[in-house]
Amino acid sequence: MKNKKCKKKYKKKCMIFLTVVGLLVAYLGTNIWTSSHCLVVNQFAYETDAAVGMVRLAVLSDLHEHEFGEKNADLIKNVEKQAPDLILLDGDFLNADSENADILCELITALQEMAPVYFALGNHEEMYMESHPELIGELEAVGAKVLDKEYVDLEIHGTALRLGGMYDYAFGLNEKDEAEAAPAEVKTFLEDYQNTDRIKIMMAHRPDSFIFGNASEYWDVDLVISGHNHGGQVVLPFLGGIYGGDQGWFPEYVHGMYEKDTMTLFVTSGLGSHKQVLPRVNNRPEIAIITVVGK
Repeated sequence: MKNKKCKKKYKKKCMIFLTVVGLLVAYLGTNIWTSSHCLVVNQFAYETDAAVGMVRLAVLSDLHEHEFGEKNADLIKNVEKQAPDLILLDGDFLNADSENADILCELITALQEMAPVYFALGNHEEMYMESHPELIGELEAVGAKVLDKEYVDLEIHGTALRLGGMYDYAFGLNEKDEAEAAPAEVKTFLEDYQNTDRIKIMMAHRPDSFIFGNASEYWDVDLVISGHNHGGQVVLPFLGGIYGGDQGWFPEYVHGMYEKDTMTLFVTSGLGSHKQVLPRVNNRPEIAIITVVGK
């Protein structure tokens, strides 16, 4: 009799354990699927005394050739609903081993009908161009302006902006990562770029380009807009993203708006991933809307 009771208790414990495991597996599977397919629009504000009229920036990054609906119809529709003044594509829309840029070109073709589209190169575009040097010409042919150590001056709703793009590190790779030791072409570009009274916005795919050494003190940039880190890839409750490029494990600058010395840094969690060991978890693909507004 006692043996039968023990067996019943054992079976009950097994059933509870298997139920809990099953629920956890179902939750994780759903979370992974959601983190790959279900777009979210997140709103952010950048306040500055230099803004006259409000400017809405749609920031997209790290698509990695993923598609949201046929030919990215869902992504395009969600961006259009936000009525952006500018659309900023902040790198890694391709993969280093992509066969062509068709998905990206089709996306730009649709987006440029809503607002001007500006593109900054990511590490995957840099690698892709080693065998496809025609990429920049292709993107500009369908309506994007590619900013690679370049800038444009814009006036939107009375607000004067200088929008730049740069993939390189804003510092030199010496012992202290000093901005003074940056390569000559980077220094020449940034010295020219910062010489203005306009609001200075820099598209820099890697937040790492400005957070190390004294770059965020040395360079006069108002707002740096980055991606690259996929929101930390796996986002843990209370702990945040677990990995972030050059920042390593549990990075400080992985998603959201940050104050870093004299500049503001925005990092989007982006839209996708490329052949990661871990999928995106608890980390929905993001369309980020930054509203530049007066204080």
